[in-house]
Amino acid sequence: MAFVVLYDACVPYPAPLRDLFVRLANTGVVRARWSTAILDECFRHILVNRPDLKPEALQRTRDLMARAVPDCLVTGFEQLIDGLVLPDPDDRHVLAAAISVTAQRS
Repeated sequence: MAFVVLYDACVPYPAPLRDLFVRLANTGVVRARWSTAILDECFRHILVNRPDLKPEALQRTRDLMARAVPDCLVTGFEQLIDGLVLPDPDDRHVLAAAISVTAQRS
């Protein structure tokens, strides 16, 4: 039985870590999940810190991640966001997505 794990934006940010965690998801040990909002945050920061990279190349990376990890995209969690209270309100979308897929706690 695979653990359901929601990857936050810091996981796919560095390319080596992104590769490692996508490969880990393909072992069946974990069922990797993420949302469009999480990837938006991640790749927005990559573009800020790596202006030499083209948005088209990063979109290709996102597409390849989705193909490599079937059923990775979390949707339908948005209605939970407003009911969550966290020290950083910008993290509520991550918690809402984790709740909606019953991700395991670490």
